[in-house]
Amino acid sequence: MVETISPETVRRVLASHQLKPWRVHHWLSPRAPRNAAFASAARELCELYSRPLGPDEVVLSVDEKTSLQPRPRTAPTRPARRGQPAQLEHEYARGGALHLFAAFDTRTGQVIGWNAARKRAAEFIAFLDLLEASVPPTIHRVHVVLDNLSVHKSAAVRAWLTHHRRFRFVFLPVHCSWMNQVEQWLSILARKVLRAPNFVDTLALDRQLHGYFAHWNARAHPFNWTTGSIAKVLAKCDESAAANAAA
Repeated sequence: MVETISPETVRRVLASHQLKPWRVHHWLSPRAPRNAAFASAARELCELYSRPLGPDEVVLSVDEKTSLQPRPRTAPTRPARRGQPAQLEHEYARGGALHLFAAFDTRTGQVIGWNAARKRAAEFIAFLDLLEASVPPTIHRVHVVLDNLSVHKSAAVRAWLTHHRRFRFVFLPVHCSWMNQVEQWLSILARKVLRAPNFVDTLALDRQLHGYFAHWNARAHPFNWTTGSIAKVLAKCDESAAANAAA
């Protein structure tokens, strides 16, 4: 222990050990067992993403982005000036919230988006009705990739599926939301539209979101899940299966 130490000494010590304590990487310790069921779900999804789709099938990656607030500011925004960024008032009024339902077509990159005031089974079924109306009748199989939210498995949703036979749900492995391609698109949306929200009300927010849906779809592109990344996921599954067998 020393009473004093110079910043340069601290820098050299950290550099010599390749440490950057100011950087933090968030992670989630596995809560779901990496067992055969987990591996089977991961493998099914990877194969769905990687295999060529028939002309009569489509894969829709579906998720919700909840509690989007307009956050109208209590003072006007000051525009950017030379050498100074724009200044956004920190305080805002509460003005309700929207819940965004989004479906990303993994083959074309096209997005179907819909906003609702609530997020229940009723709203999710309304979104499924929108998907049913949006997918051409020439498509006979609609693979819907989605997480394990209880709403997605409700009795009302299961009843809807029995009357819409071309829809098939493919559930993600637990705690694997990163495998849902729409998550990448929602991240882009957050950066482009929601980074510093300042909308008069939820109607203005709704208009902005629909404007971005149209903007994206005019330039839509799929996300490239390379064979290398898929092989890495499957290798992890095989490693977990081998470890469980040896235990």
